Amino acid sequence: MTHSSGSLAPHSKAASLAGGPASEAADTRADPVQQFVLTGPVTDYDPRVTPIRGDLADIALAGRFFAPHYVAPQIHRVAASGAMLRKAGAGDAQAVSQLLPGEAFALLDSTGDWGWGYGLHDGYCGYVRLDQITLGSADPSHVVHSRSALVFAEPSIKTPMVAALPMGARIAVDATSECGRFLSVACGWMSVRHAVPLAEQGCDPVDRALQLVGAPYLWGGRGGDALDCSGLVQLVLGLAGIAAPRDSDQQMAALGRALADDEPLQRGDLVFFPGHVGIMMDADTLVHANAHWMQVVAEPLADVIARFPETTLQPVLARKRIA
Repeated sequence: MTHSSGSLAPHSKAASLAGGPASEAADTRADPVQQFVLTGPVTDYDPRVTPIRGDLADIALAGRFFAPHYVAPQIHRVAASGAMLRKAGAGDAQAVSQLLPGEAFALLDSTGDWGWGYGLHDGYCGYVRLDQITLGSADPSHVVHSRSALVFAEPSIKTPMVAALPMGARIAVDATSECGRFLSVACGWMSVRHAVPLAEQGCDPVDRALQLVGAPYLWGGRGGDALDCSGLVQLVLGLAGIAAPRDSDQQMAALGRALADDEPLQRGDLVFFPGHVGIMMDADTLVHANAHWMQVVAEPLADVIARFPETTLQPVLARKRIA
């Protein structure tokens, strides 16, 4: 950044007091301009995943980006209800992503009912309601791998259901029931079949995607109860132990290797379209969350391509294979 500052020349005190020609000359001549320069890195950045606003930035960006204030984030956990991450601090603001129960949120600023920060799982920035995050929660030990995990009041399926956690929710397990079939969590008991330890994540992401067929489409959604296209891909890859960015353009840039034109597609490949992404069930069938059907479906890739307008020059932008 460069900033110029005008600086008054030191006038002759005697000439100024006398009011003679010397002072007249001093008053009318052009003052020399002194310049000083603030030097530092200047670079483009993606505002979706760079925690900087006009008034403050994450302290981790100090030395990389200039901001009036740098803030050390407070790490919170998302409540059991989950939370939508929004573009602005208002309930009617556009959703940009979703925070799942138990995920970590780095809070940088709070005003009224809203806080601004980013999810630790992918760095995506936005605003969240403060009553949907909490300090001091236990660190999660397990993650939900089923489409939905029911939580019961006691370690028995005959007791009242007290909560339902979506696929991807992170939970702290306190103990296992004497019968060995239930896990004790903060709000009750859930089946051991519905969660796996975080340290043991690993699955076929296509299997998880197929479990979600029929789940409604939700802009910004990324949990088992409702999803958008890139949220589905991020979720199922994450359950397979593969960290993925949030949006489809970010995923296309970061994930896998590009397939040659003559390489056939196979199970688990990602196909990218303008503003859209899906995962292949096999060489011909795409699993994707989409606004056409308003749900997650498995359908022929050829049908998906055919729905793009004829004016679309390149319906398929990339085909990527995850190692």
